[in-house]
Amino acid sequence: MEFKDRTQESKKIEQILSSKAFEFLILYGRRRIGKTELVLHTTKNKKRIYYLATGAHNLDRFYEVCKQYDPQVLNLKKDYEVLFEYLKDKVDVIIIDEFQNLISEDKNIVHLFQSIVDTKLKKSNLKLILLGSSVSIMTSKVLSYQSPLYARKTASMKLGAVSFLDLPEFFPKFDFEQLVEIYGFADGIPYYLIKLNQPFWDWLKEELKQSSSFFHDEVDFLMKYEFDDPSTYKVILEAIANGKTKISEIKDFVKLSRTDISPYLKNLLEVDLIKREVPITENVKSRNGRYSIKDNFIKFWFKFIYPQLSSVETGIFDTAQLKKEYPSYLGFIFEEISKQYLLKLRPINFNKLGRWWWKDQEIDIVGLNDSTKEMLICECKWQSNVDACKILAGLEEKEKNVDWNNEKRKVIYAVFAKSFKNKVKEFNGKQVFYYDIKDLEKI
Repeated sequence: MEFKDRTQESKKIEQILSSKAFEFLILYGRRRIGKTELVLHTTKNKKRIYYLATGAHNLDRFYEVCKQYDPQVLNLKKDYEVLFEYLKDKVDVIIIDEFQNLISEDKNIVHLFQSIVDTKLKKSNLKLILLGSSVSIMTSKVLSYQSPLYARKTASMKLGAVSFLDLPEFFPKFDFEQLVEIYGFADGIPYYLIKLNQPFWDWLKEELKQSSSFFHDEVDFLMKYEFDDPSTYKVILEAIANGKTKISEIKDFVKLSRTDISPYLKNLLEVDLIKREVPITENVKSRNGRYSIKDNFIKFWFKFIYPQLSSVETGIFDTAQLKKEYPSYLGFIFEEISKQYLLKLRPINFNKLGRWWWKDQEIDIVGLNDSTKEMLICECKWQSNVDACKILAGLEEKEKNVDWNNEKRKVIYAVFAKSFKNKVKEFNGKQVFYYDIKDLEKI
């Protein structure tokens, strides 16, 4: 597979690899995000040992991998400390993938690795890289302040999805609308992106006909990495995917009391499956918070696949209804895409960017600059031939209810759409920025 994107991440790892001292990198992130491919790509010209940890007998298996690299290992005791002591001057890099499996097998392994770093490795030039897919275990057992390895790491990276702006690297022949359709399904998760070898709807129709389609058990596979019993978590995610964003709405859907549901939401937040937002003008502790799914693939699966899972399993799923509902679903996806463009374009130098709502009124994106008192108010419409004046009139009405530097602020408008029927440079004395597909494709 050709390696795509990850320019910044590759550069950081290459800097670590070029160091003349011992380096200890912890790289983590959800399954399918591309951690292994990134590390194997950046270390391809190094003398390396790569070991994929499993649920049991890891010392035996690690010993065999080391023996294959260097037959002299056969003369060594089967012991982690002995192996690292020997290998530190024989290889450039040792990579241990799915490190959480070592922790699950042996709770003392973190303490053992602390000892190995302190007594065997810290004066060497070895580069030790630990990869982990269980965000909860890696954050609590390896990266937390209480972890024995906390002070030993020299670098840590949480690998996230690639940006929508990077999708042309994966699909150079697809137009903007096709990329939005793909992003609504795959997010920026490389594992899903590289599955698409033809236009989205053609691929989806064929994929859902397959009895062996990954859609059957992909979400269960992902969630079992984090939760012993995913059943309640799945119902919560289903609720959020279908627009139940307030804790009371989720509770009613799931049929649990508020006290019962809070720990589940806390766990979902910790493993990065959901996020909690408050209106951009309010404190993070505001009781006006709403929940949403962070990952478009999870959102897509619970919205469109989960309700029809029996049809998928029998190969009779009809994509016609999905295709009918998809443009409305993409409206929310387009908001996230627009936010990514705003972070690149910076029409104002905002230091806060997010959504705003009050009672029944909502603004898709608001950017605030606390120093200059500038406020960017943005509407996103996944529609063609949009009447900009009508949108701006609506934004002006909503803006009146935004409680932020009311007497001193300078308001600027921005509108994203597929295309516009009309445009005005100013609206009631306020500057307006427009971004349609043609503008975004140039960027």
